[in-house]
Amino acid sequence: MFVDKAKVTIKSGNGGNGSINYRQEKFVDRGGPDGGDGGKGGDIIFAASRNENTLSSFRHNKVIVAENGGNGLKQKKHGRNGKDVIIKVPVGTVITEGEGNVLADLIADDQKVVIAPGGRGGFGNAHFVSSVRQAPGFAEKGEITREKKLDIELKIIAEVGLIGLPNAGKSTLLGSLSNAKPEIADYPFTTLTPNLGVVDVDQQTSLLFADIPGIIEGASRGKGLGIDFLKHIERTVVLVHLIDAYSDDLYTSYSEVKAELKAYDIDLTKKPELIVVSKIDGLDKDLLSQKLVEFKKRLTKKPEVYAISSLTKEGVDELLKQLKTIVLKQRAKQARVNKKISNQLPVITLSPEKTSWEVIVNDGSYRVLGYKIEQFASRTDFTNSQSVARLRDILKKMGIIRELQRKGVKDGDKITIGDNGQIEY
Repeated sequence: MFVDKAKVTIKSGNGGNGSINYRQEKFVDRGGPDGGDGGKGGDIIFAASRNENTLSSFRHNKVIVAENGGNGLKQKKHGRNGKDVIIKVPVGTVITEGEGNVLADLIADDQKVVIAPGGRGGFGNAHFVSSVRQAPGFAEKGEITREKKLDIELKIIAEVGLIGLPNAGKSTLLGSLSNAKPEIADYPFTTLTPNLGVVDVDQQTSLLFADIPGIIEGASRGKGLGIDFLKHIERTVVLVHLIDAYSDDLYTSYSEVKAELKAYDIDLTKKPELIVVSKIDGLDKDLLSQKLVEFKKRLTKKPEVYAISSLTKEGVDELLKQLKTIVLKQRAKQARVNKKISNQLPVITLSPEKTSWEVIVNDGSYRVLGYKIEQFASRTDFTNSQSVARLRDILKKMGIIRELQRKGVKDGDKITIGDNGQIEY
């Protein structure tokens, strides 16, 4: 079975807690602060690999969790970092979260994307020494990460896509050119999932073909399995549009499929296309010639039209030669794109959205929202008075206390910071 969709829940590792420790010095019960920082939690990384062909592994592995970071140790020793989890998926995998929010589109071999970074480890108390805080009695908690529910979809990156109405001869052509064993019968919709086959054009060149199941009127609106079929065409380099030579009207058969390609979310008619009239074996040559002339007259751009027989291989060599030219040109272009991708390093910064904050007043309660301040709050130990005092200092430095005062906060009022904790003004 060809598995091209999957759902998975992932969670990167939590950060380790910072340590509260003091050096044991002679004649001194508590020497200088000695607590180490917590380790970073493991990342969840997706990596594209040409050695992977399907998403079938996700059928048995629905939840993937990375290792937590270790807690900080005495003598300022850093906690152990959690191990990353690298998930290998086929080239052509798209990863989305929520309502189609694309997190990664893996189009190149060995392309890697950190989908869920591990939580930052909390600072140990050795980190908070200052002129007024000689022996800090607090440390930060490690950052807690959240689960992500992902939709994973594989969009085939076949170089040649065979398209056409049901029974246009796509499966027969693929079977005659490759070792693929597509199911073939005398009724529509024999093929319910795309079949892949490697076609050897010559000793130096092989092309990956995909037999895309028959496209019918209304496919772009989801009729039948239309949308699923059309998605597999998105990344093919060139389309081979097969038309049954025994069709009563070649142009109508051709136009019906073209209309669905154009109506799809992405206009697929802009892809390179070779028009092929198939099943010419057994058809009277004069009748075939007449049908081809009438068909070409109605085509707007007057492209080359190939006539082939998958059974006798008539006209096939010429078709493969042209496909080779188109695909090799695209391969050279893609190689330049892949090199550019591999040379790009991510630049991680705090965007203005992450440094901003707001104070919301509702029925006398005060709530502070903002990525950065909520991160500080999540690492605060609210049972430790010194840790809470540090959070108050941060609120003051960020200007949040002043905004609370402007909005009428009074002594004793409760201030909630995100979903991470509450302090008293």
